Amino acid sequence: MSTLLELCEKRHSVRKFSEKRITAEDLDYIMQCVRLAPSAVNYQPWKFLRVKDSEREKIRQCYTNPWFAGAQDYLIACCDHKISWHRRQDGKDHGDIDMGIAVEHFCLAAAERGVATCWVCAFDAVLCTKLFDLPKNLEPVAFLPLGYPAVDFVERERTRKVIEDLWIKR
Repeated sequence: MSTLLELCEKRHSVRKFSEKRITAEDLDYIMQCVRLAPSAVNYQPWKFLRVKDSEREKIRQCYTNPWFAGAQDYLIACCDHKISWHRRQDGKDHGDIDMGIAVEHFCLAAAERGVATCWVCAFDAVLCTKLFDLPKNLEPVAFLPLGYPAVDFVERERTRKVIEDLWIKR
């Protein structure tokens, strides 16, 4: 990648994976990028749980879309609300914002390495917390199925707003 724009254009949600497992080198590189993500007051409230092979059926109970079962690896991105920054004036918890930044660092780094990902947020968080025995201060925010894209994976056409539509008009 020569520019961030090119990397952003390369990143997309993959819902069809090859059988090849992610390498330790690729995962380490990706997590190094996550480690560098900015957060409110630098509190870094993220924790990631790598789902063990013996736990694959547990995560698949929490999100039952058929394509999800084809991933070779899964991470659960969790926010530690005990350490996330809360704005003094109104108590707003910035943990979700911090998690969004960290997970997007994950996805962009994965794209750079040719690793396929897809944000999954429409899962049963209560069941996830129970099945993985997460402590009360950790909220599962996103599932990250990952691997390498299948040879016959076809990227969906993307639609994005035009730049003019991003501005508040006054």
